[in-house]
Amino acid sequence: MAAQGFNQELRQKQTQSQVLAPQLRHSLKILQVAAQDLNITIQEELQTNPSLEEMPMDGVSLDDGTLNGSDGENHEQESANQNEELKFDETFEILSKIDQDWRDHLSEASSGQSFTSADAERRDHFFDSLVNETSLQEHLLSQASLSDISAKDYEAIEYLVGSLDINGFLNTPLSDLALVSGMSLSEMQSAHQTLKSFDPPGIGAFDFQDCLATQLELQGLRNSDAYEMVQRHFKLLTRRRIPDIARKMGINSDEVQAAIDDIALLDPAPGRRFSEDTNRSVLPDVVVERDEDKWKVTLNSDYIPRLRISPYYKEMIARGQLSRQEKEYIQEKMRSGKFLISSIEQRQQTIERIANEIVKLQVAFLEDGVAKLKPCTMTQVAYTVGVHETTVSRAIANKYIQTPHGVFEMKFFFTPGYKGGGGEDISNTSVKEMIQQLVSNEEPTKPLSDQGIVALLKEKEINIARRTVAKYREELSILPSNLRRQY
Repeated sequence: MAAQGFNQELRQKQTQSQVLAPQLRHSLKILQVAAQDLNITIQEELQTNPSLEEMPMDGVSLDDGTLNGSDGENHEQESANQNEELKFDETFEILSKIDQDWRDHLSEASSGQSFTSADAERRDHFFDSLVNETSLQEHLLSQASLSDISAKDYEAIEYLVGSLDINGFLNTPLSDLALVSGMSLSEMQSAHQTLKSFDPPGIGAFDFQDCLATQLELQGLRNSDAYEMVQRHFKLLTRRRIPDIARKMGINSDEVQAAIDDIALLDPAPGRRFSEDTNRSVLPDVVVERDEDKWKVTLNSDYIPRLRISPYYKEMIARGQLSRQEKEYIQEKMRSGKFLISSIEQRQQTIERIANEIVKLQVAFLEDGVAKLKPCTMTQVAYTVGVHETTVSRAIANKYIQTPHGVFEMKFFFTPGYKGGGGEDISNTSVKEMIQQLVSNEEPTKPLSDQGIVALLKEKEINIARRTVAKYREELSILPSNLRRQY
């Protein structure tokens, strides 16, 4: 039998792959970032790129000579007069002097000559006065650190706290957590009992039922009707079967209702009150206002500094007094600055074109509100604007439009829809608004079922499936009809 061996040889293979250049990735980032983040990006570039300079907000427009490298005559002449006698070497001498002054300042501060104990006290008071939202994890671990428990118990509690969901529930069995953490099941169970005694009441429960039972137990209501109802008749409770609960517990309907009222005071999701507050000030990128008989789109560029390439650095290159390394460095910074200016201008133009298209499609919304919102897709807008669908997706991310009816995310206007009775298109947002109104106006003792909502929408010639109504109802945080019924 012939021996089999390995063959090693070099082969050339030509393939095509799509790679995003760094400049293109930077351009896409500028297109996608929110208004405040764009301002931060620009300020960072101004700090690192000496060829860029910021003009007054009432100065030359954004595209005034910034793309082709030529500025207005007045600005060119003014800069030339100011810098006529200033040489490149002198500039570096000035920068060196500034650098030395800054080093002297730091040295003086570190020596303690100008930083007294009173200064330190004021500084500590300032930082101690800063208000920070306490997270759920910090709140629980601070209680654990004050408890009389062993280091091993603290470690187990720390692991449990890290496993809680946003509601404060522990969805993973303790046996699995013990296996993953390397601790014993008894240690994990002991730590879990300690965690459930912490504030807020109900924290660390396995589910909604356990959460309610834990809160009642901590209130000393273990022998109450409410506790028995949660522990033994929870399914009937969620379906609000008051007569069945009364029969099984041997009490009357009024007593059942009183117990339900006590349960309603409990916190169904104790962890949510500590949810991270992601609220931030919203700065609209686009403002839509009525201008006589038409709607006008205005870009909000207040947060975008007006940039240009410094004429001084152009003059330095033109004089020919720089070394090759210095010239290459300045040219690279100028190219980077021009690309940033171009990317910002392209971003603004893309947002404006998309906003204009949204306004054309949503005139009824601007006139009458959310109920008249029309369906719209990114593909539809991309085709009209003349860009790719992914460009629209990036352009509307984290962007807001100010309208007469409030400030909305741009993605709010992109929704699928249905055909109305008159053949007009109706967005699913408008359908949700109709469902909300129907439920708000229903008879409390006879709430509308999902099928009943389907029937009422059908009267308006809006054909929609029952499961879709159920989905929209859940998105609107509307309970099922059996839980909305009031006796």
